[in-house]
Amino acid sequence: MFMIILTNKNDVKKGGIKLIYRVGQIMLYVHNQDQAVDFWKNIMGFTVKSEETNDQGMRWIEIAPTKEAETSIILHNKEFVANMSPGLNLDTPSLMFFSENLEEFRNELLNKGIKVGEMVHMPSGSVFNFADNEDNYFAVMEKSKK
Repeated sequence: MFMIILTNKNDVKKGGIKLIYRVGQIMLYVHNQDQAVDFWKNIMGFTVKSEETNDQGMRWIEIAPTKEAETSIILHNKEFVANMSPGLNLDTPSLMFFSENLEEFRNELLNKGIKVGEMVHMPSGSVFNFADNEDNYFAVMEKSKK
């Protein structure tokens, strides 16, 4: 499942229409949506932007670091999607989050008992990884808001 957000028909670039102008939503397939919401909301400080269930029983929960964030994560039930779309790649996407105070954020996760990797210093900045409640790993890089 992949969502493409099309631009306004008047948004024309040299050589044609620009079809993709930003990453809108990232699909994260989880075994337990309620536990995933609890992790992202109560541990990571994300907000629930919306929650819906369609007439086929498919439930999706949209979460993001803030209500105003342009890119959000949609939590889908992995088993439901696998049954609905056999062959769909349900692996965890590699996501890189940004934080302005990496060391403080890492220590906060450690204090909450979250699995956290060592701090790695690279030319592009310092980074560490953490695991969610289903052992999916994500990275966080120090980067200031601009």
